[in-house]
Amino acid sequence: MGPLSIAACASLAVWLWLTFGQGMFWRTDVRLPPRTPPARWPSVAVVVPARDEAAVLPLSLPSLLAQDYPGEAEVFLVDDGSTDGTGALALALAREHPGLPLTVSCPGDPAPGWTGKLWAVRHGIGLARTAHTEPPEYLLLTDADIAHEPDSLRELVAAAVSADLDLVSQMARLRVVSVWERLVVPAFVYFFAQLYPFRRINRPAARTTAAAGGCVLLRTETALRAGVPESIRQAVIDDVSLARAVRRAGGRIWLGLAERVDSVRPYSGLGDLWRMVSRSAYAQLRHQPLLLVGTVAGLALVYLAPPVALCAGLLTGQPVAAAAGGLAWLLMAGTYLPILRYYRQSAALAPLLPLTALLYLLMTVDSAVQHYRGRGAAWKGRTYARPSDA
Repeated sequence: MGPLSIAACASLAVWLWLTFGQGMFWRTDVRLPPRTPPARWPSVAVVVPARDEAAVLPLSLPSLLAQDYPGEAEVFLVDDGSTDGTGALALALAREHPGLPLTVSCPGDPAPGWTGKLWAVRHGIGLARTAHTEPPEYLLLTDADIAHEPDSLRELVAAAVSADLDLVSQMARLRVVSVWERLVVPAFVYFFAQLYPFRRINRPAARTTAAAGGCVLLRTETALRAGVPESIRQAVIDDVSLARAVRRAGGRIWLGLAERVDSVRPYSGLGDLWRMVSRSAYAQLRHQPLLLVGTVAGLALVYLAPPVALCAGLLTGQPVAAAAGGLAWLLMAGTYLPILRYYRQSAALAPLLPLTALLYLLMTVDSAVQHYRGRGAAWKGRTYARPSDA
């Protein structure tokens, strides 16, 4: 066999393993576990770190204030140095949408060695612990662009109590409206699930661990035991780091797709989506050049080789390359269909996954380039050093 056929067969072998051996990552039926209302509803503090979120806050904060929760709950919005009036807007929204009590606070610039978000989370947790005689039993850590249906908190708490879970995390349904969002966003969730298969994460003794930072319900006692957020204060990818800290502390974790939790942040152009991915892609690779090379080679073999082998094989009369490439591409598209259905998108987008993977490959390379130019992990006016340099 020639090099093209070898590459096509290798890609097909990888896709056979991914489809049947990677925790059925492509299935979208991992939703909140079975639950019943607890006999007593525990107290909850909702902590919302927010930096320059005035554009999305009117769509998200009222949904938190309107939570239909039978127990004691309070919202703490921490204004992380916003310049667009985020804190004042939050107070105005609370007056217009009365519901759960809201406290707005600003902790000032983060201390050395802290990311802005985790500094804000630390401040919010501190406020929640001292607001009443008894600290809250659970913390809901949710981003400022996440909108919750009225029963979201109730269902999260019921799931955590029923299954005795220390951390319950839902991957919010991201906005998919613009052309670029349709092409890039479902693939983001697909790639995340491929890297962190939900079923595997949810096993009690699993080594694979992750969470989705937009919606995390965390038992306060476990957070203290895990030293959160101090133990992860430098983390750029804070949700995965949080899950690992909780797992190390003996906590039980659950991660799945959301049904009634949505991100309202728009990514109208490719540039917005590019920055979202590239700001943390190289951090995900632990800033290791060899891992970057391996990732680029792997993406090329797994996602780009199948269509190239199919087309080139047909043009040059190499039936093995064409057949293996076509089958690999078919498996790729077939495993992508459930995520497209979850996002209510056309199945016609499934064969375009190699194009989307090429974009992610370029975003990852750009993330490394920006890192070595001193602009890595840049977000909303801040640039963070790699943890060892912080």
